[in-house]
Amino acid sequence: MKLPEEFKFITNAHLPQHSTEQRLDQKICVITGATSGIGLVTAQKLASQGAQLIVIYRNPQKFSSLRAQFQNQFNTKIDGFQADFSDLSQVKQAANNIAEKYPSIDRLINCAGIFHTKRTLTPEGNEMVFTVNHLSSFLLTRILLPNLINAAPSRILQINSQGHRFGGLNIENLTFENRFYHGLLSYGASKVAQILTVQKFNHYLADKNVTINAMHPGAVKSNIGMNNGFLYTTYQKLIVRTFLKDPQISADAIHYLLAAPELENTSGKFFNLTIEETPARYTGALDADLADKIWRKSEQLTGLDHLEI
Repeated sequence: MKLPEEFKFITNAHLPQHSTEQRLDQKICVITGATSGIGLVTAQKLASQGAQLIVIYRNPQKFSSLRAQFQNQFNTKIDGFQADFSDLSQVKQAANNIAEKYPSIDRLINCAGIFHTKRTLTPEGNEMVFTVNHLSSFLLTRILLPNLINAAPSRILQINSQGHRFGGLNIENLTFENRFYHGLLSYGASKVAQILTVQKFNHYLADKNVTINAMHPGAVKSNIGMNNGFLYTTYQKLIVRTFLKDPQISADAIHYLLAAPELENTSGKFFNLTIEETPARYTGALDADLADKIWRKSEQLTGLDHLEI
């Protein structure tokens, strides 16, 4: 029986995955969320493939340990810039510092992400999950666009999620003020927004030899959501994680999307690991008008000038 498009993600997750032997020697790769979870195993994979890593980190101790380990294990160059992704001013400062120090950037991997069970606002008044998962990656990507264009052919990869299928994006109420808050809705909203802006970035980069794609990293063990309360984290550790796979499959898929020669001109797509699929239409993730609106709203919330596309 042929499944409707909206349900193909179920079978896609079980299909044989693509891989590549193509290395990333001397490629300058900026990666977020690299000190734990999927980001960490991805950073290890990229380092093993010869990449030069630029890590945006929140915890200096974790980064110091990471750098020592990588330099010893992979003999690779690794640089770091500190920024808490819940603080847009820190993200902007780190992005500007990277842009100044590295005029050409070959790969950008936006891997940082969080999940909250309770509504939380940043000091700037934005919803926390939307800020970390979408606004910060949007701001970082926008600032580094000239550097990625300088290095063309180059690639941008947004680590998204099948969680976008939860929906939740309300352009008029992104902070969930006076509306029901649920962690799945806030997480879904952030991921729908990211998919929509991927389409806008793709249009802008169409003639610049820079690709941008989004991907679901698979049902794997990660640290996302482990910032929540005792009951949630205990349930995750004792029940949910027993059904999840090794995050190495995520790292291998990310490497494929960043390195495979056959994807050099593939852009504006959503992948379930390495299998291309269609995002959930019912969430608004394919709505061009909504993409225009969330693009402008994201510019406003991050303090960026409007980039006409």
